[in-house]
Amino acid sequence: MADVTATVNRTDDMIVCYSPTMITTNGIWQGDNPLDYSLPLFILQLTLVVVTTRLLVFILKPLRQPRVISEILGGVLLGPSVLGQNLHLANLIFPLRSVMVLETMANVGLLYFLFLVGVEMDLTVIRRTGKKAIAIAIIGMILPFIIGCAFSLILHHEDRQMNRSTFVLFLGVALSVTAFPVLARILAELKLINTELGRMAMSSALINDMCAWVLLAVAIALAENESSSLASLWVILSSVFFVVVCIFIVRPVISWMIRRTPEGESFSEFYICLILTGVMISGFVTDAIGTHSVFGAFVFGLVIPNGQLGVTLIEKLEDFVSGLLLPLFFAISGLKTDVTKIHGALTWGFLFLVIILACAGKIAGTLIVALFYQMPLREGIVLGLLMNTKGLVEMIVLNVGRDQHVLDDETFAIMVTVAVIMTSIIAPIVTHIYKPARKFIPYKRRTIQRSKPDGELRILVCIHTPRNVPTIINLLEASHPSKKSPICIYVLHLVELTGRASAMLIVHNTRKSGCPALNRTQAQSDHIINAFENYEQHSSCVSVQPLTAISPYSTMHEDICNLAEDKRVAFIIIPFHKQQTVDGGMEATNPAFRAVNQNVLANAPCSVGILVDRGLNGSTRLAASQVSHHIAVLFFGGPDDREALSYAERMSEHPGISLTVMRFIAGDETVESTVEPSSDPNDPRILTVITDSDREKQLDEEYINDFRMKNSNDESIVYTEKIVNNGEETVAAVRSIDSIHDLFIVGRGQGMISPLTAGLTDWSECPELGAIGDMLASSDFASTVSVLVVQQYVGVGPQEDGLGTPDSPAPPIDQYNSLLQMNRRPPQQRGPAMYSP
Repeated sequence: MADVTATVNRTDDMIVCYSPTMITTNGIWQGDNPLDYSLPLFILQLTLVVVTTRLLVFILKPLRQPRVISEILGGVLLGPSVLGQNLHLANLIFPLRSVMVLETMANVGLLYFLFLVGVEMDLTVIRRTGKKAIAIAIIGMILPFIIGCAFSLILHHEDRQMNRSTFVLFLGVALSVTAFPVLARILAELKLINTELGRMAMSSALINDMCAWVLLAVAIALAENESSSLASLWVILSSVFFVVVCIFIVRPVISWMIRRTPEGESFSEFYICLILTGVMISGFVTDAIGTHSVFGAFVFGLVIPNGQLGVTLIEKLEDFVSGLLLPLFFAISGLKTDVTKIHGALTWGFLFLVIILACAGKIAGTLIVALFYQMPLREGIVLGLLMNTKGLVEMIVLNVGRDQHVLDDETFAIMVTVAVIMTSIIAPIVTHIYKPARKFIPYKRRTIQRSKPDGELRILVCIHTPRNVPTIINLLEASHPSKKSPICIYVLHLVELTGRASAMLIVHNTRKSGCPALNRTQAQSDHIINAFENYEQHSSCVSVQPLTAISPYSTMHEDICNLAEDKRVAFIIIPFHKQQTVDGGMEATNPAFRAVNQNVLANAPCSVGILVDRGLNGSTRLAASQVSHHIAVLFFGGPDDREALSYAERMSEHPGISLTVMRFIAGDETVESTVEPSSDPNDPRILTVITDSDREKQLDEEYINDFRMKNSNDESIVYTEKIVNNGEETVAAVRSIDSIHDLFIVGRGQGMISPLTAGLTDWSECPELGAIGDMLASSDFASTVSVLVVQQYVGVGPQEDGLGTPDSPAPPIDQYNSLLQMNRRPPQQRGPAMYSP
């Protein structure tokens, strides 16, 4: 063995001896070296690979590098390029006899990873993507393929036994593919996943990936049977037959399994085990017929219907496969990569020429399509750069090519280096040249108060679970849709993104009535959409557009806010993160919902209402003529309270609604000062507070007087005033309100410092609801009344009718970022701040 171990990991024309009994060691106390036995050696190798990969992920994270770069570089570092320079160390940790175990496990990991990629891919997206994405994918493949073919003629040596056409095909495929999972990670990292550009890139990459798999299957068939073209034909035909069997036999069987499992229940272990065994059987079959085993696993993943089964499989396999086994495959690729084989300035020159021309080919192809479809030049270039993402499929192509002796060590090393460099430069370049500034869509009707009473009211309703539906439908029915002022409702079902990539493709897909639901959103989506479509059919003057957003909770508010702005919505309704229990208490359903709500309040381009659902007239929706609600508005003053009253006033026009407006007025004993006493009589803070407070009071008075004048003869509206001096009296007054009401509408009161709510915020559980909203929503408030907490949008441009807030003239360009500070700004800073606190 001495002569064998002298060469590092060289498998060509060597005989390696294996001892079948040397699996586990007897222990170091028996004098055994654990590294002579296959299991301890494998465990050490796996640990080393995972630790190196994770360390590189951590180091490269500030440079926004995708994980695939760290995984390939980890393999290169452990391979002959770096670690292999020390022959003793290389032979100790990665001896030639261990390669078989390592490669076998790496391929098992690869098998299951590509099965998961197949499960996550939504083929309906290809049907939905327009001609633009298909054109970008096809032309974006053709040009780099031609470049790859041209370079393969230069790199191909005449002494190679391999057929030149096969070599050309392998290099062409390797340069023209786009890595779909890697691109998804890059787009998510750059926060472009939900933009039009991101969706276009993902759709094109999906189509590109499918084409790459077909080309890979053809390339393997040709590579393994260079002597007989008839054998290659049999391989291709049997691969087609395998795909047909998967579609027409395997898919119906799995659909039957799904139907056998009751809705909402988890899948039995037997079914899951059967599917996981099916992955290995598919791999075995495709390997036996002459294609690569991963082709079978990928196709098997594709035929699994979207929905709960896919989510379950991803949850069970994702971490173990992509965290532990997949890095092994990249490590194996790295161990085969010897950068020292690329010698001579000419070869390095070729390398960089390949990188530049392949990149340029992809960009040029994409740019041609982009300009044809009149996309901006910069977006076309960015799209071209994103399509240059390399990753798993390319590494599979190169590994198969090397195993089949299509590629020699030098060509393999060149192509791996090309893949690493091309993928690593994408994120930094895109970040530098493309900063997507959201176009500010100017529209005035961003609040209910500013909406025309005889115009359409647009409301965006967000829903997490079907439990939110009945109360929200009752609330919308009570909002009085009429011929004079119809309501357009956008129903957005919010679903957390589980898994990694392709589920993001189906963000914001409008579904017309009668079409099949988007299965990714699990069984709940159908339930919710059917309820709202039923409501639309039974109500006049209401139009419903159901949509679905699938994204991580951390960025879900971006989907909500972007949609609200795109659709020019005046009011967003989102459910509170707590729900009522049987005993009347409130318990949190999901802590992430709260973060979504807080982010929406901070970034919304219009007014927002958080609905604390305690049932609104029972759980069943009443017919429009039977609606009967008693609504109470607690009015303390400020823009949020004015917005709450505007909404309640609209509701009061409904014949079945009776409205009580209770205005709280500060008594004589109220402590007026909200600023620390200043010894300096010229301190501008005092003037600022008084000016701002007077302005707000004036707006409140004008609005209340106008409201009372308009509704003086309406017997269904009761207006009362309560004089209170402090927070305690306020609480007592609220508790004394008649229990006949079934909905409280209150302003959030953010930024308003009122002596009437003093002390209430000290013990608040949910500050995002404001002092009064938090009190009404708390478990200890003995009530079964639903609460709608309203926040008025204050970040719009100059208000010509005087209904805005003093800080309205702020420029509207960056309202997303500034609104958080604006809404949280204490009143003393709202005027011209000429002091340094």
